[in-house]
Amino acid sequence: MARRLAQRYPHPELPLRHSSPFQLLIATILSAQSTDAQVNLVTPGLFQRYRTPADFANARREELEQAIHSTGFFRAKTRAIQNASRMLVERFGGKVPRTLEELVQLDGVGRKTANVVLSIFGVPGIVVDTHVRRLSRRMALTAHDDPDKIEQDLMGVIPRADWSAFSLRLIYFGRQVCDARRPQCPSCPVRDLCPSSRHGGFPPWMAAHRAGRNGRAGRAGAVLARAAGPASGRIAGRASGRIGRGLTAVPRPRAVPTGVSGRRER
Repeated sequence: MARRLAQRYPHPELPLRHSSPFQLLIATILSAQSTDAQVNLVTPGLFQRYRTPADFANARREELEQAIHSTGFFRAKTRAIQNASRMLVERFGGKVPRTLEELVQLDGVGRKTANVVLSIFGVPGIVVDTHVRRLSRRMALTAHDDPDKIEQDLMGVIPRADWSAFSLRLIYFGRQVCDARRPQCPSCPVRDLCPSSRHGGFPPWMAAHRAGRNGRAGRAGAVLARAAGPASGRIAGRASGRIGRGLTAVPRPRAVPTGVSGRRER
């Protein structure tokens, strides 16, 4: 499955426009609960006006809010951007750190954002966004719904050198083929490997997880173990070995974008 995705997307690139690690950090924060296309409309003018962490840290809050208004949740994002920029100036000499441990110290930066930024330094990382979260479950690569646990599961079945590229491939594939509401299973290039294809992209283990929020999550792992079978190949086989732990129920998504609300994203 990973090989087929690599054939379809041999050299996937980050969809957020940037010319420096700091610009990528800001763009990634802005992308929460927004689209890359919208962020890419905002950032050229934004980065002309504010060029350094000090510029963002010292910006008038109202002006920065207005500049990023169209990306949504502009007050929370302004707060996160300015706090992170101050921390960069005060703790890291105005430079974006190159380790995950240091990046997640920044206000509003969690593992997802940190892994996106680290990719520009050539540091491999699994980025679990909404597409990676959905596809990894449809493809039976994980039995979890929690982003941190999904990240760990994918790290266990994908070679380290491919972590960043594999994440991007899932993101592009999720946008173009494996849509959340209208997955194109009949024409999907991995339909013979994906255990969800026989269910039209809506497998029983994902429905079982939703039911699990009412106390029935324990059945979902068993459903996935039976349904995945050999169809998903070596990767699914290895993933299903962890299914005995069952699915972890998580709360419904909050209305505030992850990573910019004052609480760190996971």
